[in-house]
Amino acid sequence: MLLSPEFSLEEYEVSLQNGFLPDAPLQTLQDPYYAPWEAVVKDLTVNVKAQTLRAAVDALPVLGTSKLLTEADWRRAYVILAYLTHGYVWGGERPRDILPPAISVPFLEVSKHLELPPCATYAALNLWNYSTTSPNGDLTCPDNLHVTLSLTGTKDEEWFFMISVAIEARGGRIIQLMLDTIHAVSVDDQQRVAAYLHQISDGFQEVARLLERMYEKCRPAVFFHQLRPYLAGSKNMASAGLPSGLFYDLGEGKGEWRQYSGGSNAQSSLIQTFDIFLGVEHSATGSPTKAEISRAQPLAKNPYIQEMRNYMPGPHRRFLEMLTRNSNVRTYALSHKMDSPVRDAYNAAVMSLGSFRDKHIQIVTRYIIMAAKMPPPEDAPAQLNLATSTYTQMKGSDEKISEGLSGTGGTDLIPFLKATRDTTKAAASYAD
Repeated sequence: MLLSPEFSLEEYEVSLQNGFLPDAPLQTLQDPYYAPWEAVVKDLTVNVKAQTLRAAVDALPVLGTSKLLTEADWRRAYVILAYLTHGYVWGGERPRDILPPAISVPFLEVSKHLELPPCATYAALNLWNYSTTSPNGDLTCPDNLHVTLSLTGTKDEEWFFMISVAIEARGGRIIQLMLDTIHAVSVDDQQRVAAYLHQISDGFQEVARLLERMYEKCRPAVFFHQLRPYLAGSKNMASAGLPSGLFYDLGEGKGEWRQYSGGSNAQSSLIQTFDIFLGVEHSATGSPTKAEISRAQPLAKNPYIQEMRNYMPGPHRRFLEMLTRNSNVRTYALSHKMDSPVRDAYNAAVMSLGSFRDKHIQIVTRYIIMAAKMPPPEDAPAQLNLATSTYTQMKGSDEKISEGLSGTGGTDLIPFLKATRDTTKAAASYAD
């Protein structure tokens, strides 16, 4: 493990047991001052379905943040306000592009405290939005997990988010091995480096198996048409009805237009941790060049992946920066000859991470690319949102179905994912 008297995972809010997950997110703000918020989100699913959420939000008072006393309080407030924001914006026939002061004012304060943007980030949707069936429930098993807030009230939504939580929990246990590997490299302990890398490779494979469980209880049509529209942000959403983004109204004629990406797995600190540890950084233009592949140094950073760090909690972002400064594994592995235990173990870990990304592409293809050609349910209300605009765009199109489809984060979806996967695998080296 990294040896430094100043080093502590606690300052980064990282646990060797659960990674970037807090032990037990609050399910309710206890101070009665925040009862109006809790009352609205208690009926969130009902209000969203009946399209009455906007009226409920418009009736809320503007509450302050002075009674948020613990970090758990601040996180619960962030989750509530994120869900209310996206439900308010996307929960009608057309998106609402003005967020009222009852949400804007406290959301901006809470976001500033947590060093996050005021929107539904991965932290709000996943990290801080889970509960367990029992106090000692296994977080690596999605069957033991439940959401604390839901927009659709479907099992499909819950399963979608809790698969990610289970992955965070299982992947978090790899962090110890990564830190141990970095230390083993620093003392040139080849045997331990190889052994740790093989264990890390096994961990990546377990994470991939968890990802494949997505198919069990999350239906593509439900995800695409009912849930995904609410995950959209306010950036690159002109076709979905937000040409200027979202206006955060502070009252008294004050406020400003803002544009943010929607919730995305690219905002997972865990996945970027894997890349940083292995020395995998993704090229800005897509596929890596031969020169980039042959270099022992990390590849040029992808602006989008770097931007996604702004959607991570501040301490987690600083953990990635610390890890970047200390990561030494790829350079060390490439200093060993081909067929050496260290090089082989490193290559195996890289290819295991690449295989995980293969499975991710398969899921995106099924849940977004193929689902984009599926019509919305017959009883669905007429709405303009990310799903309906995409379906209209793709309906009757002779173009390749994956072309032009954007993720909730605003990327050109499949080309971005394939480039990320290819760059990952390119980090493995099978020649001296």
